[in-house]
Amino acid sequence: MGLLKVLGYFSGSIYSIIKRINQSLKRIYRVRTGIDILENEIVDQYPNVLEILLRDHTTQKNIFWATDNYRHLGKPYSSDSQILPELITGEKGNIIMPRVHKDKVLQQSRSKEMAEVFTPSWICNEQNNLIDNVWFGKEEVFNQEKTKPDGTKTWVVNTNKISFPKGKTWRGYVRDIRLEIACGEAPYITSRYDSTTGDFIPIQNRVGILDRKLRVINENIDSSGEWLKAAQIAFKNTYAFEWQGDSLLLAREAMLATFIENYTVKFDKEPLLKSIQYIAYIISWNTWQMDGLKGVIPNSCGPKTETRVNLFGETETKHTFCEGCEKGNIRKHNGIYSLIKDWSNKNLETGKAGRKIRFIDLLNQSGK
Repeated sequence: MGLLKVLGYFSGSIYSIIKRINQSLKRIYRVRTGIDILENEIVDQYPNVLEILLRDHTTQKNIFWATDNYRHLGKPYSSDSQILPELITGEKGNIIMPRVHKDKVLQQSRSKEMAEVFTPSWICNEQNNLIDNVWFGKEEVFNQEKTKPDGTKTWVVNTNKISFPKGKTWRGYVRDIRLEIACGEAPYITSRYDSTTGDFIPIQNRVGILDRKLRVINENIDSSGEWLKAAQIAFKNTYAFEWQGDSLLLAREAMLATFIENYTVKFDKEPLLKSIQYIAYIISWNTWQMDGLKGVIPNSCGPKTETRVNLFGETETKHTFCEGCEKGNIRKHNGIYSLIKDWSNKNLETGKAGRKIRFIDLLNQSGK
């Protein structure tokens, strides 16, 4: 009874202590084992974070559905409608879910209409290993690829601290820019779960781009402040784009959960809300909605009709076509070109870190 009195003194009531402990345990349990990140939990636990994750910085609106899979729910769920918090929270909190949890018919429909095919984790691992083989100049840095007796493939993690070749450092690896194209739920960036089976993958066994960067940060930093700075650099140098709004939100949520999970496991507590909000902000810039073949916001280019009144009061209608679509020139589309942020340069107007650029400007710089 004495201990309970002491606890009650610090918390105000035994009930509130028990309630907070239960909430904390549930949160940590979900962080470490759950694959579906519920929007209701984001709203309850992390104020303003869902709004940040839904932001589209190109249009200054929210990302939009860009799919008709939800139109049976009403006009707000039509393809060209924005994804608003109230549409995916409360009683509607289970509307968006990972592909593996979707109805099989819906999975097949999306595969047929949008070529949505999610990659098994072992393939993501093999392809990420190929990139690292080149960067490190050797193989099997993070893990060894294995084939099980039943023919399925997996990997065995290298548990030794990652060593770096002469002339390269772990900080350089964290800063190395990586991009996942048409990312879906971003399995190449973070392998929180196998997108084809739904099996949860513990942090120490993950093989995504961010997972590897955060691993070397965990191995080389013990100060929470320095860890947060390094993690921000890792996220600022990891990019992805996706067409469909629901998959894009899932990708953003997975990246944010990866940040929270790694910090929680490393320091045995969650990061402060302001740190979570800032990482969410970085993610909202670096993981964006785009038609990857055109470099524009999906469905924003094509034939357009403009009506105006001339000097004589007569109404004139002008029809224009998209030169980019007609000639296959990515620089000539009449749609809204997607913006990203170059964190290595300052904004010319504000002087703050991060300069807005069009994604296609990167193609111009590379001479393509």
